[in-house]
Amino acid sequence: MSTLAPPRPSPSPTGLRGPARVVVRQHRSVLWASVAFLVLVAAAMVGTRLLTDRFADQFAATGCSIEDTVHGCGDTVRGYLDDQYLLHTVQSWAGLAILVLPVLVGAFTAGPLIARELETGTYKLAWSQSVTPARWLTAKLAVPAALLLAGLSVLTAAFTWARARTGSEYSIDWYDTPAFVTTGAAPVAYALLGLGVGALIGLLVRRTVAALSLAALATGAVITVLASVRSALWPLRTTVLGMSADDAAITLPIDSWVVRTGQFTSGGERLPVDVCWGMDVEAEQARCMADHHITGMFIDYHPASHFWPLQLVETGILLVLAALALTLAFRLLRRRHG
Repeated sequence: MSTLAPPRPSPSPTGLRGPARVVVRQHRSVLWASVAFLVLVAAAMVGTRLLTDRFADQFAATGCSIEDTVHGCGDTVRGYLDDQYLLHTVQSWAGLAILVLPVLVGAFTAGPLIARELETGTYKLAWSQSVTPARWLTAKLAVPAALLLAGLSVLTAAFTWARARTGSEYSIDWYDTPAFVTTGAAPVAYALLGLGVGALIGLLVRRTVAALSLAALATGAVITVLASVRSALWPLRTTVLGMSADDAAITLPIDSWVVRTGQFTSGGERLPVDVCWGMDVEAEQARCMADHHITGMFIDYHPASHFWPLQLVETGILLVLAALALTLAFRLLRRRHG
């Protein structure tokens, strides 16, 4: 007598199985929206780079010059500068979109991904299907982490390639926050930070709206604090000039990030650059400088070669914070649910 074998479950079109497949099915709308967002931003960066090259070639073919505008080139130069400014604006907005991405990741992880299941009790269904709490949380975090790692790696490459266009009249400086956190290793580290902070707050709060809000605030606070202390993450270089120098900036390497300027006294004390400025009479200014024993000026700056040291230090800080948040999240889950 033959026996019928039980039907086998159909394979997942994504190749995922178990809790990870459940996460994809539960949040497929958000995941698809995330993919579309990353593709849209990458397309915007690639498009601006291609248009920048095209406009530059067309402008060069006209024979006009921005520095020495001749008669009849005024409208051509204005049109070219307007096009460049428009492309610069698109790149800036794309950078800001990636800047707020970690905040959105933290909010989504804390609220819809974790806290909502704990609030409604649907997590019990997964745990009753031979899925341990640790495996449940791992699957919850692994799916968005894989998407972020893949998407942001491609997006970072697109940003780097787009901003490598030389000769643009509206270039974005490497040390500007929208540029700094969208190139190099920082974007992935910020996204992982949002993931870890969201997981911890979601398990702590267990209320969707409250967890979502707190995770967004916490992730945004980390971004703000790191932006404010970024210049101190690597030793500054200092240029010292005598008071007879007309323009201190000419001694700095190109694309330097000037962090601080000021004056120093004969005793080595540093003073603000405007201590004796604003005086109507030149003799009064000279007397003020003599009273303070000012002998020269200084400029603290980061050259462009400090981009990677600053990036790696900031990335290390972010990864440590993300690992700490994830460790606390798993410990909290183990203590509450065994």
